[in-house]
Amino acid sequence: MIAVKREANGRGGSISVVDDVAPGQLIHVSLPRNEFELTEKAPRYLFIAGGIGITPIRSMIRHLMQRGDKPFQLFYLSRDPAMTAFLDEWFQPELAEKVVVHHDFGDPDQSLDLWPVLESPRGTHLYCCGPRGLMDAVRDMTGHWPTSAVHFEDFGAGKTARAEDNTPLIVRMGMDGPPIDVPANVSILQALRANGHKIPSSCESGTCGTCRMKLLAGDADHRDFVLSDSERLSEIMVCVSRAYSAELVVDL
Repeated sequence: MIAVKREANGRGGSISVVDDVAPGQLIHVSLPRNEFELTEKAPRYLFIAGGIGITPIRSMIRHLMQRGDKPFQLFYLSRDPAMTAFLDEWFQPELAEKVVVHHDFGDPDQSLDLWPVLESPRGTHLYCCGPRGLMDAVRDMTGHWPTSAVHFEDFGAGKTARAEDNTPLIVRMGMDGPPIDVPANVSILQALRANGHKIPSSCESGTCGTCRMKLLAGDADHRDFVLSDSERLSEIMVCVSRAYSAELVVDL
């Protein structure tokens, strides 16, 4: 029998494994720590969710609807209706004027312009959860907001990428494709897009599988949480993964 014990250590604690736990033995755990807590003091709320980032925000919205005394608005961005969680729920009559669902169908040119939404804080508290690219864009557009009014959650995805290990590489789209330089501070996904390739993505943290591509050649440094060991022989998630070899060849 194996039990898991959670011990306080920094932001979220550490995990240790305790072997040979006897039935009835008391295991000490700490309370969960909420790093994305909804403040009750805001006069109004703005939620921006991308892909799976709707998960914590949905709970916040349900809480506010039960209270019924604070205005809010949700902008939910996803690739297409099939990948939109709780889609029917967002079109309920009580949410008709509070929720905007936008699909870009994997085309960056169809991304929603959020600047009109973020131009004026007006005492609003903003909660944003979603792909790294979305949250970076929202950060850029809210530099004039009070720091205490802007809240982000990435489920620690940003900590999984070993940026200090990144080295430049070359990627080709197809065996005969021209070489595309991928600097150490740029993802393969970003480099492909910068060179005219429209690659769909959602989470951009290696957790959803939207940016899955064929791996035709090269030794990939897989950093996703989706592919099995056998799949990694022929596929790659280009939003987070890098390469052990100097060059990778990928394809849709």
